[in-house]
Amino acid sequence: MAIDARSERSEVDTLLAYLDAVRDAVVRDGEGLDEATLRAPGVPSGTSLLGIVHHLAGVERHWFRRVFRGEDQAFDTSFSPPADRSAAEVVADYRAACADSNAIVRACDDLAAFAAVPNPGEDGLDQLRSVVVHLIEETARHAGHADILRERIDGATER
Repeated sequence: MAIDARSERSEVDTLLAYLDAVRDAVVRDGEGLDEATLRAPGVPSGTSLLGIVHHLAGVERHWFRRVFRGEDQAFDTSFSPPADRSAAEVVADYRAACADSNAIVRACDDLAAFAAVPNPGEDGLDQLRSVVVHLIEETARHAGHADILRERIDGATER
């Protein structure tokens, strides 16, 4: 009897596959748009497609580097991408943050490992597994926001 290759996928592989899928969805929503459009606020709060990407880069670093690894550094999680960086640079920075996060997860041999920085303000986010699941939720929520922003720009859906 052949073993279904899907059943051989580890928990880490499964979690990172879902996280990578929603990360890619966020980036795809900006594809084909010019710099000004990517930076333009799409809602009264001022959120833009590029702002979401910038925010999520900071969120990746905050949770995996600061909280899980304990790096004594603050990361910019604002929705305001730096004016002196191109959209391509902001997206590349996000992709680099994601790759770094994946490497941190893969380097840990136990998803039950506790974060270096206790996180009493957000119950249940003390273990690496919970941090990864939280990032899936956070990124998926913002992917939905990005979907709506893109649809408002040019009607594009299901990117």
